[in-house]
Amino acid sequence: MTMRQAKLAAVVVASLGALMAAPAHAGKTLDAIKARGQVVCGVNTGLAGFGAADSTGKWTGLEIDVCRAIAAAVLGDGEKVKYVPLNAQARFTALQSGEIDVLSRNTTFTLTRDASLGLHQTAITYYDGQGFMVPVKSKIKSAKQLKGQTVCVQSGTTTEKNLTDFSKASGLGIKPVVFEKLEAAEGAYFAGRCIAYTTDASGLASTRNKVAKDPKEHAILPELISKEPLGPLVRRGDDEWFAIVKWTIYGLLEAEEYGVTQANVDQQKESKDPVVGRILGTTEDTGKLLGLDKEWLARAIKTTGNYGEIFERNVGPNSALQLPRGSNNLWSKGGLQYAPPVR
Repeated sequence: MTMRQAKLAAVVVASLGALMAAPAHAGKTLDAIKARGQVVCGVNTGLAGFGAADSTGKWTGLEIDVCRAIAAAVLGDGEKVKYVPLNAQARFTALQSGEIDVLSRNTTFTLTRDASLGLHQTAITYYDGQGFMVPVKSKIKSAKQLKGQTVCVQSGTTTEKNLTDFSKASGLGIKPVVFEKLEAAEGAYFAGRCIAYTTDASGLASTRNKVAKDPKEHAILPELISKEPLGPLVRRGDDEWFAIVKWTIYGLLEAEEYGVTQANVDQQKESKDPVVGRILGTTEDTGKLLGLDKEWLARAIKTTGNYGEIFERNVGPNSALQLPRGSNNLWSKGGLQYAPPVR
């Protein structure tokens, strides 16, 4: 390498370094959110533990807390969220059309959805799988005993296709009874129109707890027939907003891994751990790379707690759903949840 080439290489490296450290432009979605003073979040019409409103109109759930964390990060207040309840058929159109900013509604990441809808899948907030619920009195103990039986299922979902695939692959000749609305599918099952009801296992637990007259009369079969990684989606074309949503979720996971909780956020600002310093913005300003301020993630954690706290409060063993942490535990504890480094 000549002296001239060496100088040119040094200039290129320096320029790249400057670009990497430069503050990010906020992006058109964030600009619109700041102008209106709200994050518009598409959610379920009512799935206890994940996204449901109570009699006073207050929304709670794991996916609701994701919306709140995003609002805290970008607007400084986790209550500045407008919730738009959407059924399975309307959810993607609402995001594509700009009616909502983010879809946080028990939506499975798939190749087709990622490649053909003009949407970005962000980060997985819940690892799930499709299962079956049956009346205990049916004496059915395995999904393989559903040969020729009727199964209630919601249309326009991965659930419907998975049921068909499972039936064909196993030679069961299952008879799907299809409903457009979740509530109709649930109601038909509990009315005895189908011998089984199928959806994600987390949804089965939610339905059993919320809708069944006596939850003990219904059993969730042990088999899972699919992989259902669930998480928020955003529109393509705004990489800045995509990064904000994705890294808010990763930040909540990183906070759990390093022991930063809703209760100790302020105390942890004194920590000498460089990772904690980056998470809370006390030693490095990661916010400028996202078009946010340096305390963006600290506010999110203070609003909802870390990922483990969100899980425990909404769906964990001490919640009404009593779901085990299982695959949704941190990678360091035998689970699948693994966040890239916040740095």
